[in-house]
Amino acid sequence: MVPVVKSSPRFDRLDLWRGCAMVWMAGFHFSFDLNQFRYIAPQNFYGDPFWTTQRLCIVSMFLLGAGAGQAVAVDAGQTWRRFWRRWAQVAGCAVLVSIGSYIMFPRGWISFGVLHGVAVMLILLRLLGSRLPPARLARSPFALAGVALAAIVAWRLPHLVSDPFFDSRLTNWVGLVTHLPATEDYVPVLPWLGTMLAGYLAASVLLVHTRAAFTGPVPSVVRPLAVLGRWPLSFYMIHQPVLIGSLELLRMIFK
Repeated sequence: MVPVVKSSPRFDRLDLWRGCAMVWMAGFHFSFDLNQFRYIAPQNFYGDPFWTTQRLCIVSMFLLGAGAGQAVAVDAGQTWRRFWRRWAQVAGCAVLVSIGSYIMFPRGWISFGVLHGVAVMLILLRLLGSRLPPARLARSPFALAGVALAAIVAWRLPHLVSDPFFDSRLTNWVGLVTHLPATEDYVPVLPWLGTMLAGYLAASVLLVHTRAAFTGPVPSVVRPLAVLGRWPLSFYMIHQPVLIGSLELLRMIFK
């Protein structure tokens, strides 16, 4: 008799977190697209704190969720083979983003955006997880302090150390730049690794000490967001083509 392997339960609250980030991101990008098509009053998405703060929050939500998701995967016993399969999807989509952005923004194309950053940082978190899985991390005060310190160092290091060597497209992925590059998206390893470490750390503690609070159900009114949050990569890849295509169609109709 062949044993039946039950699929692992969904973490609806983590999916809800992702879903909220995805909707916020879509709203932000739709506003950006409206500005590009000149359907709204001109906006400065690169300097206005109203927009730059939103971008900071959206990226932070995504990377906290990615860190937490890696903790869940390690805790569930995800194999390296499955990890690399998922990683290949993220890395492949990052390449497509670079190609698409070069077509649309040849001067500010994305060489190291959020997907590129996630691809690199996922490897670093997986290596951490192989040494400090959630069960071990959450029960060791020294390990907790060490990971928390690493996150703080990652956050602070770009503000303390910089060098022109890191200003080129070949090296700015590290994050120790003297000035921000001219690109439509830029999510370097430093300081953003600190955010993913924070997500991994928080999820590890919740999984061990308050698992029910982390794995519990979500209210039915927000369940659609949790369902949406199960497909972050697919949503990320299709939402902008759909939004831009719709606005382009609208412009053709009312031209």
